[in-house]
Amino acid sequence: MLNSLQSILNLIFPLITFPYVSRVLSVEGIGKYNFANSIISYFVLLASLGISTFAVREGAKLRNDRKSISKFASRVFTINLTSMIFSYTILFITLIIVHDLHKYRVAILIFSIQIFFNTIGTDWIYTIFEEYGYITARNIMFKIISIILLFLFVRHSNDYLKYVSITVFASSGSYLLNFFHAKRYCDIKIDINFNWKDYLIPILIIFASTVAIQIYVSSDTTILGFFEGDYIVGIYGTSVKIYQMVSQILMSMLVVTIPRLAMLMGQNKLREYNRTLKQLVNIMLFIVLPGIVGLFMTSKEIVLILAGNKYIRSVTSLQILCLAIFGSTLSTIFNQCALIPAKREKKTLISSSISAVLNVAINFILIPLYSEIGAALTTVLSQFVMMFLNYCFSRDITGFIFKSKEVWHNLGTIILGCSGIVITCFLCQYIPNYILQLFLKIFLSLIIYVVITLSLKNTVAIDYFYLFKMKLIKG
Repeated sequence: MLNSLQSILNLIFPLITFPYVSRVLSVEGIGKYNFANSIISYFVLLASLGISTFAVREGAKLRNDRKSISKFASRVFTINLTSMIFSYTILFITLIIVHDLHKYRVAILIFSIQIFFNTIGTDWIYTIFEEYGYITARNIMFKIISIILLFLFVRHSNDYLKYVSITVFASSGSYLLNFFHAKRYCDIKIDINFNWKDYLIPILIIFASTVAIQIYVSSDTTILGFFEGDYIVGIYGTSVKIYQMVSQILMSMLVVTIPRLAMLMGQNKLREYNRTLKQLVNIMLFIVLPGIVGLFMTSKEIVLILAGNKYIRSVTSLQILCLAIFGSTLSTIFNQCALIPAKREKKTLISSSISAVLNVAINFILIPLYSEIGAALTTVLSQFVMMFLNYCFSRDITGFIFKSKEVWHNLGTIILGCSGIVITCFLCQYIPNYILQLFLKIFLSLIIYVVITLSLKNTVAIDYFYLFKMKLIKG
């Protein structure tokens, strides 16, 4: 619930800022921002390697022993510092050599501050210890400050560099606090006297998989920037922004379950692991599927409210992109909750590499033909390919879920509930005011969905209904 609150805050921040920024900076300004951000994302990835995933998996087993977790954290931190220096070196060389990046140089350098703060922030420590209360409180503070700064300093169409700076502050400023606060859990220092091979091999395998994933996350924006220019990047970037905001909310519960599942598998508590995994799948299907249908049916109203009429072209690509949330959710479950805890990084590398190569190849074909629509279609296809491959590689671990009558019963009730959402949204589309239309679509769809799933005895709906009822009685 704390991580869900954090995800809601991460949603509220752009909900407040994006409508303002999209109108002030115009489509071209947003395009420059998105293109520079897509470039720096590769170097942030290079600096982070696969360290966070590796650290959570291995550190979750050591968190009850301060001496062991301190030694482990110091070694991981030292590796991260090394990768950070290497990433900055490659970044500076790239900015000198690639002439097309020169006009984005200042924005890229400002974005690059994230590399340093991400490294010293050691956010993986807080994930290992499941300290979501601290993370949530920290984010609230920095988000509020950032909103104030945004309205004070971003006032004109040429202020996109100020927006870049505020974004970096919002996302990375709290990492300085992280570094000092981490002493509560472990003692971090630079440690080079250990067998680097034992750490680097699994880290680099995870990194290679993460690179492949990042390629199909960012390559569409990068290729659009080179082929189509700032305007189309601004249009597509709006679709991606909304898609990512909704995806983060829908997948917030999945994120916090990963360290718990890693710990259970690491301690060989397989019965508890299986029970938790099945519960997670049931909950994610219950949340994600209506979220996808709702986003598809309200995409026009959302774009108009968040970005304005100038971005109405974003609606089609957003409707296509929202389908990728389903593939992404199940792919993440198979990968982060099964393959990574089981130390099958090589399988993850295979699935992500195939998806990345497919993504880039099809992007070069579809983007020149269909512009941002082609980029969105490629993203959906890549997500579903990765989902299928990750399931195949984790079938011996996750296959029992899809043999469960409970899961299939719940899925049937969810599909019927989603049908209720579609009908409700169609009936509401005749309301002339799009703000009122969006409100009614969401409010009435939520009621219809809950009533249908409860009446059909969906186990997740029933569990949460009784939990809510007990809270009311105690309150």
